[in-house]
Amino acid sequence: MSGRAILVTGASRGIGRAVAQAFADGGDRVAIHCRASVRPAEQLRDSLPGDGHVVVQGDMADPDAVRAMVDGAAEALGGLDVLVNNAGVYTHHPVLETSYEEWQRQWRLTLDTNLVGAANAIWCAARHMRDRGGRIINVSSRGAFRGEPTHAAYGASKAGLNSLTQSLAVALGPLGIAVAAVAPGFVETDMTSEHLDSPGGAAIRAQSPFGRVARPEEIAAAVLWLASPLAEWASGTIVDLNGASYLRT
Repeated sequence: MSGRAILVTGASRGIGRAVAQAFADGGDRVAIHCRASVRPAEQLRDSLPGDGHVVVQGDMADPDAVRAMVDGAAEALGGLDVLVNNAGVYTHHPVLETSYEEWQRQWRLTLDTNLVGAANAIWCAARHMRDRGGRIINVSSRGAFRGEPTHAAYGASKAGLNSLTQSLAVALGPLGIAVAAVAPGFVETDMTSEHLDSPGGAAIRAQSPFGRVARPEEIAAAVLWLASPLAEWASGTIVDLNGASYLRT
């Protein structure tokens, strides 16, 4: 089979969709993961150039579903060369305005999906890559560094994802598996449309000296490079993609 075998989680829309498109445009075979949005995922699969693309389903917060999903993708693609951990949730839970019960629920959902789910996907993917090498790219966030006052679980989950990225870059490097992350700021996606289309949208765009937010294709371009043969030495790296809207040292 031609091209590499790629699994992109949360690929039915937004950043994941752009990532899947970019890999397929380069001649790779893509497993498009979704939780419930099967029809958009199938429409994307059918629109991608080349052949061999598949749709795989599973709730990232369910360890058994993650294992079945990753193994199913590897079986359908004839192996696994690249995992892009993009699936995630972003929920609003201000600490002083959220009930204790709801606070617990949002933290469990967010950590189980964004962090533990990604870790489980890596555990499963590494077993398909251990004899062939590979690339794992995690989609983190600017919020891991600057904080997320009204979405605290999200910021914490992405900070944990950064630490996971660096830990596993060391653990998996001897097997020829490079692990890196991208940390976008606001991106034009369905997930952020509520914020970008609100009265505060102009202020969000003004955070960057370019006066805009990122396009999904710009994030996909960085993921594509990190997955390339020339990017092995970037293992352990967390690439900021926020248009200079937040500068860390």
